[in-house]
Amino acid sequence: DFSASQFDFMSLQKFIMKPKAVGEVLYHGRLLSLSLCTQLIHVACVCAGHNASRDVVTLVKSILFHRRNPLHFHFITDTVANQILSTLFQSWMVPSVQVSFYDADELKSEVSWIPNKHYSGIYGLMKLTLTKALPSDLSKVIVLDTDITFATDIAELWAIFKKFTEKQVIGLVENQSDWYLGNLWKNHKPWPALGRGFNTGVILLYLERLRRIGWEQMWRLTAEKELMSMLSTSLADQDIFNAFIKQNPVLVHQLPCFWNVQLSDHTRSEQCYTEVSDLKVIHWNSPKKLRVKNKHVEFFRNLYLTFLEYDGNLLRRELFGCPSQLQNALEELDEDDQCYDFRRERIMVHRVHLYFLQYEYTSTEDDTDITLVAQLSMDRLQMLEAICKHWEGPISLALYMSDAEAQQFLRYAQASEVLKNRKNVGYHIVYKEGQFYPVNLVRNVALHNAKTPYVFLTDIDFLPMYGLYDYLRKSIVHLDMANTKKALVVPAFETLRYRLSFPKSKAELLSMLDMGTLYTFRYHVWTKGHAPTNYAKWRTATTPYKVEWEADFEPYVVVRRDCPEYDQRFVGFGWNKVSHIMELDAQEYDLIVLPNAFMIHMPHAPSFDISKFRSSPGYRYCLTTLKDEFHQDLSRKYGSAALKYLTAQRNI
Repeated sequence: DFSASQFDFMSLQKFIMKPKAVGEVLYHGRLLSLSLCTQLIHVACVCAGHNASRDVVTLVKSILFHRRNPLHFHFITDTVANQILSTLFQSWMVPSVQVSFYDADELKSEVSWIPNKHYSGIYGLMKLTLTKALPSDLSKVIVLDTDITFATDIAELWAIFKKFTEKQVIGLVENQSDWYLGNLWKNHKPWPALGRGFNTGVILLYLERLRRIGWEQMWRLTAEKELMSMLSTSLADQDIFNAFIKQNPVLVHQLPCFWNVQLSDHTRSEQCYTEVSDLKVIHWNSPKKLRVKNKHVEFFRNLYLTFLEYDGNLLRRELFGCPSQLQNALEELDEDDQCYDFRRERIMVHRVHLYFLQYEYTSTEDDTDITLVAQLSMDRLQMLEAICKHWEGPISLALYMSDAEAQQFLRYAQASEVLKNRKNVGYHIVYKEGQFYPVNLVRNVALHNAKTPYVFLTDIDFLPMYGLYDYLRKSIVHLDMANTKKALVVPAFETLRYRLSFPKSKAELLSMLDMGTLYTFRYHVWTKGHAPTNYAKWRTATTPYKVEWEADFEPYVVVRRDCPEYDQRFVGFGWNKVSHIMELDAQEYDLIVLPNAFMIHMPHAPSFDISKFRSSPGYRYCLTTLKDEFHQDLSRKYGSAALKYLTAQRNI
C-alpha cells in the first residue's frame, strides 16, 4: 500500500534496513516492495541538431532529479545529436542509466513522402516510426518531446500503462488549445481529431500491441487518405496521430491533463491544476518558449531554469548504494599520499557537451586548413570577440564551466553580433568538478574536436597577428608539413597595457618592442619558457629557422592534428605545456620558428591556480613529484631518446 512516489530512496541509507525477502526492505517499520523501483523504465526522444541536443539535457536532468528507477533512454538522432549526446552520457556516467541511439537517416524514407509545414521538419514525423525503429522485444515506452520538464517521478507516468484496457495502445493528454476545433481564424481547416484532439508531446506507446494491430500500415493508410485533401501536415506527427485516433477511438487512453500542461498561447492549461504543486509535466510547446503567456509562467520558468542550471554532477548519485566505477577507482588511491588530491583529479571523469552552439565547417580542397585550438573559463569570455576578429579560420574552444556558467555563456554568445555570425567556431563545454582546473584535459577536448588536418595550439589570452591564418596555411605547404614531422613556432610577445594599438606588421611590432610598448613573452618572470625561440635572430630572419629543445621550453606551435595529446596528470598551474613540447621533441618533431608570424598576450588578473602555486609548498612539492613521474614515463615510452630530459632536469 506504499507506492514508489511516497518516499525518498536516498533517505534509506539513513535508516537501518532489515532484509525480509528478495526485493523487500523494512522502512520506518513498514515492509516495502522494491519491484516498482527496480523496474526498468524506457524513454524515447527524437533529437536532431545542436539546439535540440541542449534542450534534451534539461529534460533528462528533470527526469533524473525525481527518478527512483533505472532508466533506458532511446534517442533517434541525426549525426550531430548522436555525437553530442553519446559523448555527454559516456562522460556523465549516471548510475542505472542505459542509452541507445538510432540513426534518423535510416528512418527518413519512412516519412519523407509526407509534406510537413511544422518547424520541426522531417524529424517532427519520426515518432510515427518507433515501432520499427526501437527493438522488437521492447513492449512499452514513454515518448517525449525535447521541450518537456518533469516535476515528478517518471515512474508515476509509467505506472499508467497498468490502467490501459486490453484494447488501448496509446496514452495521450487532450490538446489544450482550440486548434483542432477549427475556429481559430476564417477558413481554418485542421486535420480531423476526436473532440479537441490530443497533444503528442507526451505519449505512452504500448509497442507490443501496436505491432500486433499493424500500426505501421494503419498510420500510413490514414496519412495517405487525409493528405489527399489536406495536402500537408501543420503539426507534424500530431496531425496523423489524431486522424488515426478519430478513426479508432477505442485505442486511446486519455491521460489526466497535468501529465502534459501545454504552455502555448491561448491554451486551457490553467484548467489542468488547482495548485501549481499538482503539476506533473510542463510542455513548452510554443515557439515563444519561456516568453509564453500564462498567469503562472514565472513559476514554470523558474522550475525550468532550476534544471537548466542544475549541477548535473549531483545526478550521479547511486539508486541503491552500489559503488560506481569512480568510487571503486578512488578506493584504490592512498588517502595518506600527500598528493592524493592531484591523483584523484587524474581519474576524475568530467561531463563534456560538445558543440554547445551551432557549428558548420566545410573542409578545404587543398588539405592545408588549420584550426585555432584553445581553452578558457568564465573569466576569459571577453577575449572571444577579439580572437574571432583576428582569426577568420575555424576555431575549437573548450570551456571549463559550471552548468549555470554555461547558460551565461550561451546568453553572451547569442547576444554578440560577432559570435553569432561565426559558425566555424566549435564550443565544447567541460563541466566543472573537483578543486583543480584540469587544464590539459580541457585542452585535449578542444584538440580532439578540431576538424582540420592541422592545429594551432594557443592560449585564449593571446591575439594572433592579423592575417596569421593565411600565413600559416602557406607555411604548411612551403615547409611540406604533410610529409615531415614539424612543429611551427609562432613567436609570443606581451603587452602590459589593457589598451593596445595592435601592430599591423612585423616592422611595427619591432618598433613597439624597441619603445617598450611590447616585450618578449614572460621576459620579466619566466625567460626560459620562450628564450629558445631566439628572438634576436627572429628580428632579422626572413626564412624559417630550426631551434633545439631546451628545458622548460613552452612555445605555441602549429602541428598536425594527430600530434600527441596533452598529459592530463598536470592540472592547475605548472608544466602543462612544457610536458607537451617535451613529448613532441621525444617524437622527433623539428621545432621551426616562423619569421613573419607573431602573437601578443593580453594582460589579465592572475589565475587562482597560479596563486595556489605561489602560496602553497605542498602544491609545489606535488608538482615536482608529478614531473619526476612524467620523466620516468617518458623514459619508458621513448627509451634513450628521453635521457636528455632527465639530464636537463638535474641541471636545473
